[in-house]
Amino acid sequence: MIKSFLVIVAFVSSFSVFGQAPSVYPTNWWVGMKEPKLQLMLHANGIAKGVTDVSINYPGVKVQKVHKVENENYLFVDVTISGTAKAGNVKINLKRSGAPIIVDFPLKNRRPGKGTKFAQGVTSADFVYLLMPDRFSNGDPTNDRVSGMRDQTLNRDSIYHRHGGDLQGVINHLDYLQNLGVTTVWLTPVLENDMPNRTEHGYAFTNHYKIEPRFGGETAYKKLSDALHAKGMKLIQDAVYNHVGSYHFTVLDKPMKDWLHVWPKFTQTSYKDQPLIDPYASKSDRRITSNGWFTTQMPDLNHSNPYVANYLIQHAIWSVEEFGVDGWRIDTYIYNDLAFMNHCNKALLDEYPSITMFGETWVHGTPSQAYFTENKFDIPFKSNLKGVTDFQTNLYGIVPAMNQNFGWTEGVNKLYQTLSQDFVYTNPMNHVIFLDNHDMSRFLSQVNDDVEKHKTGIAWLLTCRGIPQLYYGTEISMKGVSNPDGWVRLDFKGGWQEDKMSKFTKEGRTEQENEVHDWTMKLANFRKSSSAIKTGKMMQYAPDNGLYVYFRYDNNQTVMCMMNTSDKERDIDFTQFAERTEGFKQARNVVTGARFGTNKKLTIPAKRMWVIELSK
Repeated sequence: MIKSFLVIVAFVSSFSVFGQAPSVYPTNWWVGMKEPKLQLMLHANGIAKGVTDVSINYPGVKVQKVHKVENENYLFVDVTISGTAKAGNVKINLKRSGAPIIVDFPLKNRRPGKGTKFAQGVTSADFVYLLMPDRFSNGDPTNDRVSGMRDQTLNRDSIYHRHGGDLQGVINHLDYLQNLGVTTVWLTPVLENDMPNRTEHGYAFTNHYKIEPRFGGETAYKKLSDALHAKGMKLIQDAVYNHVGSYHFTVLDKPMKDWLHVWPKFTQTSYKDQPLIDPYASKSDRRITSNGWFTTQMPDLNHSNPYVANYLIQHAIWSVEEFGVDGWRIDTYIYNDLAFMNHCNKALLDEYPSITMFGETWVHGTPSQAYFTENKFDIPFKSNLKGVTDFQTNLYGIVPAMNQNFGWTEGVNKLYQTLSQDFVYTNPMNHVIFLDNHDMSRFLSQVNDDVEKHKTGIAWLLTCRGIPQLYYGTEISMKGVSNPDGWVRLDFKGGWQEDKMSKFTKEGRTEQENEVHDWTMKLANFRKSSSAIKTGKMMQYAPDNGLYVYFRYDNNQTVMCMMNTSDKERDIDFTQFAERTEGFKQARNVVTGARFGTNKKLTIPAKRMWVIELSK
């Protein structure tokens, strides 16, 4: 009873001194972590004022150093948590003139199953489905609006307002995704975005340690993670290190002057990657690329500030442990301080050796992209990032392959040539390949609503090297042009109770939508059991008059992929590809099931792609 009384007194004194209970970040930690050091950030009005000592009387937990910074509303405390520490409630004692303050800090037991039930990593054996929670499905209408939050819009007729989708909506449709062949779900950011407008996309965090309440909060996110893992599926979290929202508490009340990159007047990043890799670049150009703000509403974080670096790295580790994350997608990778990113990536890998990370590298040219990931270049900066979002096989690969006439360097030759440059990467199988995403025109619109080209793109996605990522709705022929971006972020029909039809069901889809859906489902589920595609090697042949043939193979299986991008049918002579076809007598179309011998020529229609499994 005495201990309880003391806690209550401390809590009340916190309110009387600060007008609020002090916040501590991270909000909790775990015993048994590999890294024993932790830096706590305490935040409350005047919390550092008059503090003469900070102590912790808890077995295995020690205060190493206390940092007072420019803003007295913050206090940073370095602690160590030894291997002997047990789970429980740690009390941080702040000795000060006046009433002492006690801040509670929970220590938990670690989440069981690291590397088996979570932090498994996302590999070429997976099929990733990217979705925007606000636009996918509304599973809990009670959280559509949350009192006190700045953005109170709720209007499905507007491409800029919130629509009400949430994490329960994702949970409700996991069977649909699993039946489609999906193994992994990547959500656009789920952290709190308490901004005044455009909060549907989630990329302007206002509190790293709070899950967006309009998505269902921490409870719903843990429920989703558990539901995915119960089905043998995985979870990717979308991370943003480069910036925060302008209403983030560390922007409204900066811990110190250099918490952000501050300019004499607003300076936006140039969005150019060249100054970072150019041996002739000016320092000013490099600074604008790295330190310029993404937008006026997204202040740029200063990764050279060690307090900022600790805050971000600890949050990454906290997210994986707290929510059971398996993979880590890093937004706007090239605009981050790259030395910091290497440090952050290593910290995650040290704690979770199996976890995988891939960064958004919207750059132009294979050497440029390779600079930001593990590569074979002999250059001063060496990235430790395992993989990237492979914009090269998109912008200079599958899109021109579908849209350009065949030529020496045009059409499908661009795809062939781009893949032929894989020699620059340490492991190109770690790269995430895609047709479109939340920032780009949908693939069906990019190929001018040509369904056969759309299906060809999907077949390539599910058979090429790398980790395939499908943007939500691509499997049901959703279309839209990204100017403005809201048109590529429309609702998945059937995800709201008031929808008159559901695209989640065969009955709710049109004949064309079912054709594309079933095409995707058959290829994706074949991929699930295909060792050759998931982890095998790749061999490609130089395209001939628009016909591009490549193989995925290992010791157990050979898959032949034939892409006819011309407007005429083409004959396939298996003897032309004897390096890979010799010894095989039978072939099966993995979508239609049709079987035929390899001793005769095969005719593939114009604008088609066939995926063939060879057998002896």
